[in-house]
Parts: sequence; structure tokens; C-alpha cells
Amino acid sequence: MNERTKPGLRAIEAALLLGVLGDGLLRAEPWGLNVPLWTGALAIALVVLLARQRRRVLANGGHWLLLTALLFASSIAWRDSKTLNVLALFCVIIALASLAWRATSAGTWLTGIAEYVLGTITVGVNTFFFGFALLLREVRWKEMPKAGWMKNAKSILLGVIIALPLLLIFGSLFVSADAGFEHMVQRMFSTHEDIPGHIMLTLILAWVSGGFLHGIVFAPELKAANDSEGPSATLSMSERPGVEPTGMDAAPQASARSPRAIGIVEIGTTLGLLNMLFLTFVLLQLRYLFGGAALVQASDTLTFAEYYRRGFFELVTAATLVVPILLGAHWMLGDSNAKHQRIFRLLAGLQVVLVLVIMVSAVRRMLLYQSEYGLTELRLYTTAFMAWLGLVFIWFSLTVLRGRRDRFACGALVAGFLIIAALHMVNPDALIVRVNVAHARAGRSFDVNYAASLSADGLPALMDALPSLNADDRRRIIEMKVLAAAAVHQRDDWRTWNWSRARGRYAVQRNVDRLREVIDSPRDRWVIDSLGH
Repeated sequence: MNERTKPGLRAIEAALLLGVLGDGLLRAEPWGLNVPLWTGALAIALVVLLARQRRRVLANGGHWLLLTALLFASSIAWRDSKTLNVLALFCVIIALASLAWRATSAGTWLTGIAEYVLGTITVGVNTFFFGFALLLREVRWKEMPKAGWMKNAKSILLGVIIALPLLLIFGSLFVSADAGFEHMVQRMFSTHEDIPGHIMLTLILAWVSGGFLHGIVFAPELKAANDSEGPSATLSMSERPGVEPTGMDAAPQASARSPRAIGIVEIGTTLGLLNMLFLTFVLLQLRYLFGGAALVQASDTLTFAEYYRRGFFELVTAATLVVPILLGAHWMLGDSNAKHQRIFRLLAGLQVVLVLVIMVSAVRRMLLYQSEYGLTELRLYTTAFMAWLGLVFIWFSLTVLRGRRDRFACGALVAGFLIIAALHMVNPDALIVRVNVAHARAGRSFDVNYAASLSADGLPALMDALPSLNADDRRRIIEMKVLAAAAVHQRDDWRTWNWSRARGRYAVQRNVDRLREVIDSPRDRWVIDSLGH
């Protein structure tokens, strides 16, 4: 076998093993320990396959991306919130895609946001299509009968055919002889109707894993192919969108005008008009922006809900328009004329300041709304989004406005990882329960149905809050949450183990006597007793 067939075969074997392991682990729901186990197996396969290339792929921060993927995958066995789990899976995918992109295209941390987006999309597409390359190009199948176990494949197949009737005969005898063995065989074949589903999931996971592993294992060959595809592949770093010219590339760029560029007059006019609009809005609405509860109480028509929603949409507008507009204007400026850059930085800096004023108002409105109506997932995650957006604007000022655009995308991505990690540390569902219970103690209404609809992350907080709730609310929580937790517990196995669900069951166990006092149904009492023990 040649030097391409060997790693190709290893990648195929690893992909098949990952497919089988994924079918055995990931079919069990709700997800828990199975996700970090499978992700860890993928990481091990990657490290083993890389061998000599390990230092190249994991160098320059690549090991941090792999560690990030493993940590966020592990968080699925930590928190039970569906929202947090979706965010964690998103971080896992982004971290693995960034690792593959850096390996296949020599990508670096310090590059433009366009390259981050295009690189991630490219890796996603390649993951689904590189399986063809792995099967049809890397492995030379004509060599297979001459080497390894393939030369004995026909003999192995013949042995299986001969052994099959013997297995059936002796298996039937053993089933008749022992009830325990009969039960094991029946359980083994009780899922025969789902065999196509097992095969399909195994093949899908194997195909995706094979495409991902191929993109990294054969990264040098892919990079060489990309470099030879034409002029676009040989662009210097200064010619790539979003990358600042450095070193030898900086000199010619200072006098050359990029074909994409427009002048500072056009950009200055655009940003100047936008700044006038934002400044006019802020000045006219200054009292409204920071009026708070006093303004709402003094108004005959303005409600807290309306006050909150307007602030939210202002923030959405800032998030969806301002940053892309400023980044696009900076990219389209396309020259390094010092005077032009100073004008842009002045106008863009003013734009950032005005947007931050509106953001501060939006945060105050959000806090006001939460103080009146309590906390929900939407309100909490919106606040977290505000925090991330504030970091993005600050990072934009520290990088793009200081001539370091190449650092912006990396910082924004890291800020997103940190915000999501902070949410896992805070435990949103437990925080929501504690805040809303505190509101109930202060005489405000308590939405028991919403509290009971939260994940197991909030179950210990609900158990702690039971004494402060009225009998109807306690009964509702038990019916909607505790009994539902019991149903999940009955179908749990080691693959779906989750720290928050286990902690919730422990909290129920500590409050079994208190729960039994509220429940009248003997069946429900039996269910609670079974969950407690």
C-alpha cells in the first residue's frame, strides 16, 4: 500500500468506529454523558490519525480549539437547559470547524471576519462531500487484496456462512436450556424493527466523521491543491478581505487603490448622515431613553411592556446594522491613507458612542421590565446578548478603529464563547426560579406554570422554594415537574446521565416527606417515593 492508502484506510476505520459508537451512544435521549463521550472519541481518533502532523495541526492555538470543543460538549452532561445545550452544540461545531479550517487552509487567528465565515462554510461543505474523496481518491482499492486482512476477506466470509446454521442450532438449545439466556437473546432482537434506523444513523455519523477527518489528515495535500488553483489562491495577506497589510505588503498598498475601494468622501458622507440621525434621536429622546420607571408611571399611555419592547428593537437594529455597516465601510475604504483613516475613525467612533448610549438605555429598560414582571429565558438571554454586543463594540473600537482589523473576528468569537460559558456557570433556569420566587415573596404574582416548564437545572431551586409557595402552586409544581422528572428517571441509563438531572433527583429525595403531604393520589405518592429512592 502507498502512503496515501494507509492513512486513508485508518480514517475509514476510525469513521466506521465513530459511526457505530455514535449509534450506540447518541440514540439514547435526553442527551447527557453520551455527547462528551462521542466527542472525546472523535478527538482521540483525530490525535491518533494525525501522528506526525499533530504538532502542525494543533500548533498556534489549535489545541485550544479542540479543548473548547471538548469542554462545551461536556457541558451537555452538566446542564439540562435545552437553550444552553443548543448553544453548547453550536460552540462545539464552531470550534471543530475552526480547527479544520486552520488545518486545511493555513488559517490563523488574526484574520478577517469574512474569512472566518467563509472558512466555516467551506469546512461544513467539505465535511459532507470529502467522504467521496476518502473512498475514491485516497484509498487505492486495487491494492487491498495484496495486503492486510483484505486478502483473507473471502475466507472470513465463507467461515461466517458455515458457522451461521451452527450458531442457530446451538443458540436454540441454549435458549431452551436457560431462561436468563433466553431473556438476553429476546432483548437483543427486540429492536429488529429499528435495524434500518441503526444502520442509517451509523452510516450518517461515519460519513460525516470521515469527511471531517479527511479534511484534517490530508490537509497538506488540500492546501497544495488550493495554492495551485489560480491567481486567487496566491493572494498576499494584504489582498485578502479583512486582513491588514503588514511587513512587505504594506508599502505597495499605501499608494495603490484597491479595485473595490470607494473614496473617503462617499464613506464620510454616509457615516456623517448616520451620525446626524443617531445624534438627533438621542438628543430628542434623552429623557425617554433614561426615564425609567418614573417616566412610565407619569405617562397615561406608555406601559412597561411597550417601554421594554421599544428598547429591545433599538438594540436589535444596532446589532444587525451598525457593526456590519462599519465593517463594510472600513473594508471598502481600501487604502491606508493616514488622513482618510483618521476621518473614518472619528466618524465611526462617534457612531459607536451613540449606539452604546442606546444600548445602555436598552439595558436599563430590560432591568426595569425584569423588576416588574420577573425573569424569563427570553429576557435573560436577551441580556446576555446585550453583554456580548457591548463587548463586540468595545473590541471594535480597540481593533478596527486602531488599524488592527485582523484581530476583530477572533475577539468577537472568543467573547461569544466566554458569554456562553458564563451562562453555564450562572445556571439560567435556577436563577430564573430564585428571582421569580423573590418577586412572589414581595407580593408580586408568580407564574407557577412557567417555573414548572423549566429544565431540571431549576428543580433544586423549586424544591427550596416550596415552603414559601401556596398549596395550589406546590401541587402544580409537583404535578408538572416532579412527576415529569420521575418519568424521565424511569427511562434513564448511563448514556443519558446528566449532573443537573441527578442533582434534581437528589433535591426531590431530600423533600419526599414534604411532597407526599401535598399529593393526594396514592399512585403519585408511589411515583414520588420511587424517585426519592
